[in-house]
Parts: sequence; structure tokens; C-alpha cells
Amino acid sequence: MIEVPKLLNALRAAAEPTRLRLLALCAHADLTVNELAQVLGQSQPRISRHLKLLCEAGILDRSREGVWAFYRLTPGRGDGSLGDLAQSLVDSIAEDDPEMVRDMARLNAVQQERASAAEVYFRANAAHWDTLRCLYVDETKIEKRLLELVPGPVHDHLDLGTGTGRILELFEARTERGLGIDRSHEMLGVARASLARSPRSRRLSVRHGDICSLPLRDKSFDLVTLHQVLHYAPDPAAVIREAGRVLEPGGKVLVVDFAPHELEFLRAEHAHRCLGFSDGEVKGWLETAGLAPGEPQHFPGDPLTVTIWPATATKTLC
Repeated sequence: MIEVPKLLNALRAAAEPTRLRLLALCAHADLTVNELAQVLGQSQPRISRHLKLLCEAGILDRSREGVWAFYRLTPGRGDGSLGDLAQSLVDSIAEDDPEMVRDMARLNAVQQERASAAEVYFRANAAHWDTLRCLYVDETKIEKRLLELVPGPVHDHLDLGTGTGRILELFEARTERGLGIDRSHEMLGVARASLARSPRSRRLSVRHGDICSLPLRDKSFDLVTLHQVLHYAPDPAAVIREAGRVLEPGGKVLVVDFAPHELEFLRAEHAHRCLGFSDGEVKGWLETAGLAPGEPQHFPGDPLTVTIWPATATKTLC
């Protein structure tokens, strides 16, 4: 529940037409000051002042990404938090409100611009991804198995090294909230454009960050995925430790990567730091992170074999 002073402060912050419109927009996507100013047709300094008040009130989140800052509605937790209040306020706005309809139309135009920029980047790098995909088994087989390993609903999904956001999309139908972390600004742009097309985009978001040192609370996710990420990491064990740290008791980690191989050109031409991992190696990292490893799942390809290493966080006994 919310303390009375904080509740009153949040209600005062939201009780202004422009700020309520900002909350509604930021409930649909991560947006910059420039983009919000473009949608609302107001000056950037004016928009910045409104955003500052909403953030101070705890109903809007701000995340720094290089020279940009992205704003998004504070996520709710279902326990009467400020995020729940913010979502309730947005949900109370009539969908056919003329001003909201205009704002959403302008937001769609902004997201189309993002999608166009992302498509340029994607086309420029398509040859790179196609080269890799032809070396191993069809991704649909791997994705099918990932879904089988997590059959039930997921409250909070964290995807490390999210790339295009594909794994967030894969689990979106069974996830209440999904967050992707990546260090590449270009890939985050691709992910945002892709997730904007999802009917559940309000529940999915991406952030800039270092997967070896996550700016996230302990035990705050019940699913953590690392899909084709570890071979880029300078310290794979540190990434696994961070995954274990943010996983709540009983939660699951799914690590997807290559088994050991000798394709040296992947290191020289595609920035792979490690040429695959053995079952014993990954098992050791998982156990050190306080996780109970499951049975590895192998998908032989030509010439690369993909492995899924599942693990579960040990439940705390009362």
C-alpha cells in the first residue's frame, strides 16, 4: 500500500492535462523527451518539467541510455504500489477520448519512424545474422523447446543481451512483465521497433545496461533467459552470477548457446569471445551462482550444436 503523503503527491502530479497525457503515452512505449514533444506539440523544456514532476512522484520511470533518456510508466506489482496507481489512472482514460485518439495517432507515426530506422540497421546487418543461422539448427526448434521448459505463467521475465527482443516476444503470451537488457544502442532500437508491434507492448520494455552488473534488485524475476549471449561476454561466469542474483527462489534460468567448436572465424569476424561451452563448464557456473542445473538439451547442427542449459533457483525453506 502507499503512504498518504506519497499517494497525494502522485495524484497531484497526475492531476494536470498534459501530465496525464504523458502518462498515457509512456504506458505504451519507452519514449524520449523529443518524441513526447513531437507527439504533444509542446516545447522540450515544458515537457521536461512535466516529466520531472511525474518521476519525482514515483509514477514514471526514467532510464539513461547514452545521450538519451527514456521514460516509461512505473511498472505495477499488483500490491497497491505507485506503479499500480499509475496503471489504474491510465486505464481509467476513455479510449475514444478525442485528445487521446489524436495522441495515439501521433505516437504511431513516431513509432513508424523508429521502425524505419531499425529496418535500415537490420538490413545492413542481415548478412551477418544469415551467416550464423545457416551454421546451426532451425531456431524454431529451439524456441519450441524453450516454451516447453516454461509451461506455466511468468510474472517477471528478464532477457539478458536481448538483441532484437525476440525472446521477449516468444514468452509474451504467458508473461505479465518482460524486460530486456542490452549494451548495444542499435539493437535496442531494433527491439523497441519490434516490440511496438506486439499487442502486449505495454508489458514489454528494454533498457540499456551491462549484463555483468545489472541495475536490478535481488530476487526480482521468476524467469531469466540468455539466448546466444554468453559467447560475447568477457566474463560468462559473472553473467550467470548476476542471473542467479536477480532470480527469485523457485525461478528458472534458461541459457542457450553453442557447444564447443573450432570455427575460429566467428571470433575473428563476428566478435565471439568464446568458441562454445561444455556442459561441465556451464554446470559449474550455475552451481556457483546458487542454481540447481537441469538436464542439458542438445540440438546438433552442421557444424554447430546448440545447447539449452536450464537451471532453477533453490527455494528458501521457512
